[in-house]
Amino acid sequence: MKRNLDPRAKLYMLFVVSIIVMLSATTPLLWCIRTMITMIPIMLLIKEKRYAWALRFFVLYALAMILTFFVLGSGSTGMWKAFLTGYCGIILQFSPAFITAWYVIRTMKVDEFMSAMQKMHVPDSITISLAVVMRFFPTIKEEYGCIRAAMKMRGSSLAGGNVWKMMEYRLIPLLFSCVSIGDELSAAAITRGLGGKVKRTSVVVLEMKSIDYLLMLFLTGAAAVFVFVKYWV
Repeated sequence: MKRNLDPRAKLYMLFVVSIIVMLSATTPLLWCIRTMITMIPIMLLIKEKRYAWALRFFVLYALAMILTFFVLGSGSTGMWKAFLTGYCGIILQFSPAFITAWYVIRTMKVDEFMSAMQKMHVPDSITISLAVVMRFFPTIKEEYGCIRAAMKMRGSSLAGGNVWKMMEYRLIPLLFSCVSIGDELSAAAITRGLGGKVKRTSVVVLEMKSIDYLLMLFLTGAAAVFVFVKYWV
């Protein structure tokens, strides 16, 4: 099976992007580095042919950048400026890590993740917890879609005007489903031998390629330049 990026490179990209977005950008060079880092997962989404999500993330981030540098800096005041400042601050500060995390979760299977964590010698307690979380949220999304379809058939929707019943008929079944799904995922993990004393094998064969090393080298260099410019220049 052809794989574009090794899961270890994806996890390293998520780690570096999360570190960079925690630091504020105060100069044009720092903004350039942060924007360049943000464009990497968007370009990878395009490569994976997920054009709609790539376009959404790009428009969201580009709009926040335009508002920050061309609208908020024009001297506008009042409640409108406060709202735009909060919106742009949240988008620019958290969207790079969110975009990267979305790309990693959408393009990395659980068995690839388990094999990558095992090769990195991460403790099973951490690996199993993260693996269950990776399967938990997509399953909850599917479950909510089924509940929403069932409630629409029964006429319980926002269009009906009864918001409280809509919340009751959807959220309460979803909460019970969360408990049930958590138990099922935990039982599935035990059945597959996760956490056992014997070393777990995997059918997934991971191999770092030149593109993985180049991406990790580029991310490391970008992070080093960002920290150096911010704290020592």
